Amino acid sequence: MRIWTAHLRPDRPPLLVREGFSLGAFLFGPLWLAFHRAWIPAVLALLASGVIVRMSAPPASTVLLLGEMALLGLSGRDLVRWALARRGYVLAHAVVARDADSALVRLLDQRAELAGRYVS
Repeated sequence: MRIWTAHLRPDRPPLLVREGFSLGAFLFGPLWLAFHRAWIPAVLALLASGVIVRMSAPPASTVLLLGEMALLGLSGRDLVRWALARRGYVLAHAVVARDADSALVRLLDQRAELAGRYVS
């Protein structure tokens, strides 16, 4: 079972963000953040990578880049939550479920008024 956080904004469907380590953020870093519309963290991570490459020698730069990758893997989902909060989404619920679909079903069971946001 995984933990999902539900983020709400008026007149929008809820967004679910999974808790825990993100392999995508670890492997793709700034691209993963940009894909999830976390623009500020994506640019900062890209700049940090550039600074590491320009300012350190190859053995040290490899270790520092791996450290940056680990930090992005550990905090990538939190950075996405931060970006959602900047766009006006409010953290409303935490839901425990196996996958995103069952998490959404559990959320809509708890908050039936959210189901109307899916009707076009």
